[in-house]
Amino acid sequence: MEVSFKGNRPASSEIQQALADLDLGEIRVQPAGEHDFILRFKDVEEAKHQEILAVLKDVFVLPSEIEQSDTTEIDAGKGVLTEQRFESVGPIVGQELKQKTWLAIFLAALMIVAYIAYAFRKVSKPVASWKFGVAAILALIHDILIVTGLFSLLGHFAGVEVDSLFITALLTILGFSVHDTIVVFDRTRENLSKHYSGNFEQVVNDSINQTINRSINTSLTTLLALFALYFGGGDTITNFVLALIAGMVIGTYSSIFVASPIVVSWYNIDRKLKSR
Repeated sequence: MEVSFKGNRPASSEIQQALADLDLGEIRVQPAGEHDFILRFKDVEEAKHQEILAVLKDVFVLPSEIEQSDTTEIDAGKGVLTEQRFESVGPIVGQELKQKTWLAIFLAALMIVAYIAYAFRKVSKPVASWKFGVAAILALIHDILIVTGLFSLLGHFAGVEVDSLFITALLTILGFSVHDTIVVFDRTRENLSKHYSGNFEQVVNDSINQTINRSINTSLTTLLALFALYFGGGDTITNFVLALIAGMVIGTYSSIFVASPIVVSWYNIDRKLKSR
């Protein structure tokens, strides 16, 4: 919902406080330009929409001006309040977006496996190249599940809601985690092609040790910027930045302690099956 004040507009906190009792979920009030506000809250029906406008009218219109104003354009003493637009995303649209999101994730995962399999095509022993891609996808699932679980707990105990920014954060985490995992795998590929002597576990361990400083330093510098945004960026992006912080920490952890051990475990399982 976008409203415009022709004159001095009130503070964001005043609007949030006025609508706090309407059961709108997490209300986000974002300034837009010099005179507008964009209000975001849970999906509501038209009756609730009119109730929101009525509350704004009751709070911001002077008593002597109520009779002379209508619902969408009212003299609030501080200026004229105009509702510019109202958009509602219902369950039908939400279900369609969910289906497209799952399809996009599946296609992205398939392309990651294909790319890593192609990049590792010259190093097919002792582990098939496509298995590195599958290990990277499993590490991604690990990262996303932990971040999603964290926000599920925050939603249950603190009323935090997920929105499009949260989805954006998850996609950013996917990119960062894959990038960090491929750096480790790429060093493993180099060591396998140059120094492989039959001890696959030792090669993977050496590759992790050679890249661990780079992974930690990259994550720390990114976290410095994220913490600055978290504490000074404003309420509208707090949850978005929190998801990124959690994802960066978990993504760095999984690149070292999840993705590579999956490849090694897969190698050991294959070796045991072949020995029978």
